[in-house]
Amino acid sequence: MKNKIILSADSTCDLGEDLIKKYNVITFPLHILQNDKSYFDSVDITADEIYDNFYKTGKLPKTAAVNVSEYTDVFKNYINDGYEIVHINLGSAISTSYQNCKIAANELGHIYPVDSCNLSTASGLLVIAAAECIEKGMTAKETAEKIKELTAKTHGSFIIDRLDFLRAGGRCSTLTMLGANLLSLKPCIEVNNKDGSMSVGKKYRGKLEKVLVNYVEDKLSQYNDIIPDRIFITHSGISKEREKLVYDLLKSKNYFKQIYVTRASCTISSHCGPNTLGILFMTEN
Repeated sequence: MKNKIILSADSTCDLGEDLIKKYNVITFPLHILQNDKSYFDSVDITADEIYDNFYKTGKLPKTAAVNVSEYTDVFKNYINDGYEIVHINLGSAISTSYQNCKIAANELGHIYPVDSCNLSTASGLLVIAAAECIEKGMTAKETAEKIKELTAKTHGSFIIDRLDFLRAGGRCSTLTMLGANLLSLKPCIEVNNKDGSMSVGKKYRGKLEKVLVNYVEDKLSQYNDIIPDRIFITHSGISKEREKLVYDLLKSKNYFKQIYVTRASCTISSHCGPNTLGILFMTEN
C-alpha cells in the first residue's frame, strides 16, 4: 500500500506552475508588505509590480515569513485525513518560515519540516528529490532524512546586475553601489549550503552578457561531479535574449538531461532587482 504523504514547500522554491503540478506540490506563499497592504507572494502581486513601485517611490516592500497558523490551518486537514507531510522550507538563515513550520509540526505531529539551507530553485531541487523519494515508496520520515543529507550537495548562486535594490534594502552602501556602477562590477551572490547564509563571491566586470557567460563557465568548472539529471536557470526578470544566451551555453555542453528556466518569486526578486540570474544544481558529493 502506497504511503499517504503530502509534499509541500514555501513559494520561494520557484519551481513554476508546470513543475509544481508535475510533482504534486502544495506551496505556501510568503508575504509581501507594500504601501501598507499585505500581498501573497506571486499570487496577488508580481515582481514587475514591485519594480514599478520602487521606480516610482524609491521604496522596497518588506517580506514576511509564512506564520504558524497558516501552516497549521492547511496541514491539520491533511493529517485528519491520515496523511503525513514533508515540507521543504526556505533556508532558516534567510527566513523564520522554517522555525514557524517546526512549531506547527510540534503541535500537530506527522509533519517533517526540512531546512533547505538554500533559496529559490536550489530548494526546488530538494523538492523534486523529495517527490522522487516518495514515488519510490519511502516514508515521510525517511524522505525528510534523505533530503536533509542532500542540502550540502545543492548549490545556489546568482549574478546581480544592479545594486540599487540591495542598497535600498540596506544590504550595501551608496558608496559601494556607486563604485560598482563606475567600474561595471557585477557581484556573484553565493549561498552557503551549510546554513543558508549569503555572501559576495567573485566580482565580475563588464557587460551583463559577457558576465553571464563567464559566471556559468566558472560555476560548471568549479565542480567535477555535477549531477546531470537537471539544472535550473532562474532569473528575476531578464530579456529573452539573455535567457537564451545562458540556455544555449548550457545546452552546448551536452551534459544536462533537463535544463529548466523559471522566474524567481517576489520575495527573492525584491531583494536583488531585475536582471539577476543564477544557475542552480546538485553534486554527488
